[in-house]
Amino acid sequence: MIELILPAIVSCIIAFFVVFVMTPPLIKFLEKRNLTVKDVNKKDVMVARPGGPAIIAGIIASEIVLYAFLQLNEILAIIITTFAAFLIGYIDDRKVMGGWFKPVTLAFAAIPIIVFGVYDSNLAFPLFGTVHIPVLYLALIILMIPITGNTINSIDVLNGVASGFMVIASFSLSICLFIVENYEIAIVSLPLGLVSLAFYRYHKIPSRIFPGDSGALTLGTMYGAIAIVGGVEIIAAVALLPAVINSFLFLSSVKRIEDHRKIKGKPVEHTDDFRLKATDDKTAPITLVRLILAGGSLSEKQVGLAIFKLAIFSGILAIITAFLMRVSL
Repeated sequence: MIELILPAIVSCIIAFFVVFVMTPPLIKFLEKRNLTVKDVNKKDVMVARPGGPAIIAGIIASEIVLYAFLQLNEILAIIITTFAAFLIGYIDDRKVMGGWFKPVTLAFAAIPIIVFGVYDSNLAFPLFGTVHIPVLYLALIILMIPITGNTINSIDVLNGVASGFMVIASFSLSICLFIVENYEIAIVSLPLGLVSLAFYRYHKIPSRIFPGDSGALTLGTMYGAIAIVGGVEIIAAVALLPAVINSFLFLSSVKRIEDHRKIKGKPVEHTDDFRLKATDDKTAPITLVRLILAGGSLSEKQVGLAIFKLAIFSGILAIITAFLMRVSL
């Protein structure tokens, strides 16, 4: 455990400062080339997009340093899978693809985890122990990466929400990995929280940059890859619960896999002073934000705080689940 302290500190510093230092020039670069999008929750505000290049740079730099220290195949699998997700998201940033594109291609991005063999086909449950599912677990890997990647992407609807949510969820996951005594993967997971925190500095209200699909898919995919190689899939799902519920609500109301940018009915409307309110449009999808606004209009900041509170609650549940998991091991 003591020998992991130095690589943990070095990788975390690199993860944070690469994103923190790289994002401002990236914003200027994007603005100069008119790579901006309208902030739909503000009046006449354009925001640089995508922030994915800064996010992936911080992840790769920090994880390469960790690999130099630890020489783990798990790190290589996480890097390759996460970078593949970045490329998939960047393609979608430049040209909006069909609803099938991200789930299908992210399934292929999961292949390095299988090729490197950095998974345990025993699925661990709290209190009940483990279930050995060698064949089904391969299917779980192929499903989990698209789910976590698209889940974070689907919650990226307000200033700072995707990055702020990932700060909470990823640090919760790191704590859980320490609790179940998977120390090496816990160290590997720490840069994800630091990258998210550094990007949140520029993504929070009022956003200067949006992560885009390349950023959101990168964060969500790395989270899923860590959960798989760390053997904490159930715990990870608990920590991600608000985002999972958001995706479920969206899919169950739309009844098809579709990019949210192609959905005509919008779940949220604006008051005259640009507060958010739930729409009366019956064709609009049901989302977590729409449910939060069911009680009346709120500011964008208030909605974001409500989501963060749900994330903290889910993180606490995940930590409790990790303690229960440890008891059953």
